[in-house]
Amino acid sequence: MIRRFRPYFNYLRPHRGLLSVGILCGIIAGVASGAGLPLMIDRVFPVIFGDKTNPLAPVQPLALTNWQLAVVVLWIPFIFLLRGGATYLNTYFIQLAGTRILEAIRLDFFRKLQVLPLSFFQKNSTGDLLSRGLSDANQLQFTLITVANEIVRSPASLIGSISYIAWKAYHVQGVTFVLVILAVVPLSVLPIRYVGKKLIKRAGQIQAELGGVTNIFSENLSATKEVRAFSLEAREVARFKGSSQTLIRAQMKFMKYEKALTPLIEIISAVGIAFTLLYAYKVNLDQKTFIVLITALYASYEPIKKLGSLNNELKRGLGALERLEAVLQAPVAIVDTPDARPLARAHGALSFENVSFSYQPGELVLNDVSVLIPAGTVCALVGPSGAGKSTFANLVPRFFDPVAGRVTLDGHDLRSLRLADLRRNIAVVSQDPVLFNDTIYHNLLIARPDASRADIESAARAAYAHDFILSFPAGYDTLVGERGARLSGGQKQRLALARAFLRNAPILILDEATSALDSDSEAFIQTALKRLVVGKTVLIIAHRFSTIRDANLIIVFEAGEIAATGTHAHLYAANPLYRSLYDRQSGDSAAL
Repeated sequence: MIRRFRPYFNYLRPHRGLLSVGILCGIIAGVASGAGLPLMIDRVFPVIFGDKTNPLAPVQPLALTNWQLAVVVLWIPFIFLLRGGATYLNTYFIQLAGTRILEAIRLDFFRKLQVLPLSFFQKNSTGDLLSRGLSDANQLQFTLITVANEIVRSPASLIGSISYIAWKAYHVQGVTFVLVILAVVPLSVLPIRYVGKKLIKRAGQIQAELGGVTNIFSENLSATKEVRAFSLEAREVARFKGSSQTLIRAQMKFMKYEKALTPLIEIISAVGIAFTLLYAYKVNLDQKTFIVLITALYASYEPIKKLGSLNNELKRGLGALERLEAVLQAPVAIVDTPDARPLARAHGALSFENVSFSYQPGELVLNDVSVLIPAGTVCALVGPSGAGKSTFANLVPRFFDPVAGRVTLDGHDLRSLRLADLRRNIAVVSQDPVLFNDTIYHNLLIARPDASRADIESAARAAYAHDFILSFPAGYDTLVGERGARLSGGQKQRLALARAFLRNAPILILDEATSALDSDSEAFIQTALKRLVVGKTVLIIAHRFSTIRDANLIIVFEAGEIAATGTHAHLYAANPLYRSLYDRQSGDSAAL
């Protein structure tokens, strides 16, 4: 089982100095416990109380000078000081290394999330990914540290106590007594094997159920308004309660077996001690020697119990490892090819050549799509919901790659270009813009990190955001809150547009970018767009036809295929689907 964790012990390598010191202290503590305490009873107590080898003879302690007596008496605090100090240093250095290892594991996990394709996040819930990155990473760190520490410390303690038992028993009664007194030690391994088999399944189940609880937490916190609007409070509590109870049941099943291990080992130990007591009576062993041997024998069971706990910990760690590996080893489909070519500022000519795409095998979302979008074209994508408009646009920044055909930019297959260069030439404004929990200034700055304050304010003015920004007491230094919670929908949308204007990329993708604006703001934005899109290739995904009538090119999608292309006037006259969509919305507008 330890072999499964071997690749992850690389996380220990940068901290091997701390680990080495910590493990060395653990060995000292182990030897002090396993051999130091029995040796103290064997060597110190007879000096103080006398060596009563003959039960009928009076006990006479040895005559000692004050200095000798002080040395003998101080042996007891010395052993406990050595054991306690070594245990403290062992714990401190191991925890210090563990904290740094946890940071490395979480950083690798987070780094991998940044490069995984969007399809991965469509298949995995946010709460479950949070659970993997937090609790599972913490569990793996704890397992690695525990294994690295106890795999040396506990055997050192066990070897120390057994070595002392063997040495003492051999000098008292010979090899036979050594075999008798140690015969029960291997039996203590049996419950470890039995319990370990029971824990394998339970460990993974606990981690999965914990991910479910975290997911409900995350989902509920992101939908606070909807929960209250639809009076879902009781339903949400019941849902969380059910998931929490399932987690508790899984934890208790694990706990039932885990906590049974120590009593089982202690019962076996007691049986072994009882047989040793019987044998000691048969061979007429003196009390002092028996107490020394029993102390050493009992000390040997403590590391056995820890090794049993280590086995349990490996089962927990294995469950966490499998969940982390689902992310850490997930394939990264969208990557640069070894011969990827650099791209400066693109002209913006896009071509789709027999492109097909599917999210699920056998379910085509785009089917053999071919279209040329010349550089500088304002292109509108229209069609019923689910017709493939957003998927079509998402292929341009390579959020996905087509399963057949190719998409080209200025004649180059997108897959042949450096991904960072390609995306630097594209600005995207989505229907639900995301703002980071930072200031307005820094939320705009991410579009172009080298932009000046004047550039940022100019972009905000172009998006008609400058005035409302200045209405806040802190102006551009106003914190927007988590996901922009302190701003209205229209304000968030205008900031997202300002980012796109600031980026000044040759390709602009607007996915329902004006949906959250009031009519006055939308009119201003339409005026600004006419000025800002000059010389750029623009893809507009919109259901509001007022935003697309002036497009140079309109592509009509139906069931994943291109039904027609042309201008508004041409399509209205020649394409029934476009005409019906336009008339239906015009009628709705008139009704309003």
